[in-house]
Amino acid sequence: MTIIKAIIFDLDDTLFDCTGQLVETARMRAAESMSKHIPATSDDLYKKIIDIEREYGPKTQVFDKVCDAFKPDNRQECIRDALHAYNADEVEEISLFPEAVPLFRKIKKTKIKLVLVSSGIYSRQMRKVQLLGLDKWMDLILIHDIEKDVSKEILFEQVLKQFDLKPDEVVAIGDRVHNEIRFGNKLGMTTIQIMHGRYQKNAPKHMMEEPDFKINKLSEIPKLLRLIEKGKNNKPKIVAIGGGTGLPVVLSCLKEHTPYLTAIVTVTDSGRSSGTLRKDLNILPPGDIRNCLIALSDSGKLLKNLFSYRFKKGMLADQSFGNLFIAALTKTTGSFEKALKQVSRILAIRGQVLPSTLENVHINAELEDGSVLHGEDTIIERTTPPKELAKRSPLKRVFLTPASAGILPEAKKAILNANLIIIGPGSLYTSVITNLLVKGMKDAIKKSKAKKVFIANVMTQVNQTHGYALSDQVRAIEKYLGKNALDFVVYNTKKPGKQLLQRYAKQCSFFSKNDLKNIKGSKAKLVGAALIEKPPKKFKKASKQELLRHDSKKLAKILLGLLQS
Repeated sequence: MTIIKAIIFDLDDTLFDCTGQLVETARMRAAESMSKHIPATSDDLYKKIIDIEREYGPKTQVFDKVCDAFKPDNRQECIRDALHAYNADEVEEISLFPEAVPLFRKIKKTKIKLVLVSSGIYSRQMRKVQLLGLDKWMDLILIHDIEKDVSKEILFEQVLKQFDLKPDEVVAIGDRVHNEIRFGNKLGMTTIQIMHGRYQKNAPKHMMEEPDFKINKLSEIPKLLRLIEKGKNNKPKIVAIGGGTGLPVVLSCLKEHTPYLTAIVTVTDSGRSSGTLRKDLNILPPGDIRNCLIALSDSGKLLKNLFSYRFKKGMLADQSFGNLFIAALTKTTGSFEKALKQVSRILAIRGQVLPSTLENVHINAELEDGSVLHGEDTIIERTTPPKELAKRSPLKRVFLTPASAGILPEAKKAILNANLIIIGPGSLYTSVITNLLVKGMKDAIKKSKAKKVFIANVMTQVNQTHGYALSDQVRAIEKYLGKNALDFVVYNTKKPGKQLLQRYAKQCSFFSKNDLKNIKGSKAKLVGAALIEKPPKKFKKASKQELLRHDSKKLAKILLGLLQS
């Protein structure tokens, strides 16, 4: 059960009728100002402003378009004066919506914090606050000054930090889907759009602008708070479990559809650059987690490229900048967990990325011939020729050391509260099943009321799943997760082209056959579709098998559809 601890209110057209009380007079002031530069009456210019807003919407640069129509000689001065007049500090008598004060009184009897986060020219917005008497009701008032280069989203984050709150403990209420609704969703808050004013008809452009609830009056809020605390909203809570290159594909395809997305990532990597940092600095391997952070990032292309950049020469050869950055933050903050929270802020990620455990854990494998392979890098074995690895005795079982390594509490909470749990795709044992071995993970997944989905791999891997068909993949997952633990198995039905299969065959990697008749004893519903992306016409030279990918749009459609099944 979610406990609401704070409500963030917008001001204009959320707590008072700004469109009716202030916008009309502001438009008149702007029209009067523009009449000094344009050979037209203020009444004609006022009508033009109204017509432009009606045609293009309230978000348009209306004064620019007025000048486009009348072409004044001093265009920039005309626009500047209009904006100055429109945003003048003149604030006439204004009053709160009738339901506002009774709502505040009711909420004040609880422990819920009342917060105001408003956008506009600072002095003008504070004048409104004083006239409306909001300072006596609000526990915190923050003004997003549009004359300064600071994002309103930062103020939402400040609320979380100041009151030490988690996003799901906060409700954001406003009239604009492109502003307060989007910012609240992005941070994982519950969002309520109040259908007032100029922006009520602005349709959401994507899922991040979709409010959880819509209301016509503030008096509806107490009822919604009860629904929210019972976990009822219209955005699914999705947990994706895995690692490697498979998990970021799942995250990328779902990030536009819900802010409640949690990646639970393996930390058993012991090779290459992550393994080196792990040994040298005694930290958890950051590589798989870095890839997931980048997949969920809303930051610019430059920052994403920076975190993906891998040094090619010198003493840092093969090291990723992102891995080094996470390692440095781990040392400066004192913990891997704190470092991830800081990187998540820097990369502006949607959702959250969590390690499956914070313990220094390794995966090991016992083979059918009785021999034991210690550590992920030994299981993967990059130096032995693929044909020799194909002759290796098959895996009998995998296990962790220490066996007592326990699930991260935040990961457990996300699983228990989820509507959908996705397992895979990715290296079956070293990226997927390794998470299921963490103490408490299997029990949390089985206890969760979420629908559980396994996304099967398209190709076999010589060092883990050589000779595996679809039924073998399902049996392996259910061996470690539990019989009948899966609700759905999603698999690809489209066989790759001959040229691509030949390239994979050189690495002893083959198409995993869909032997549906051999999947016996599992209650999981089989969901097949042509899921692989169309490969590039010309293959680039690559040392890793990263040519086949699931089609993210098709995969998202299927996964979201399963929520309705």
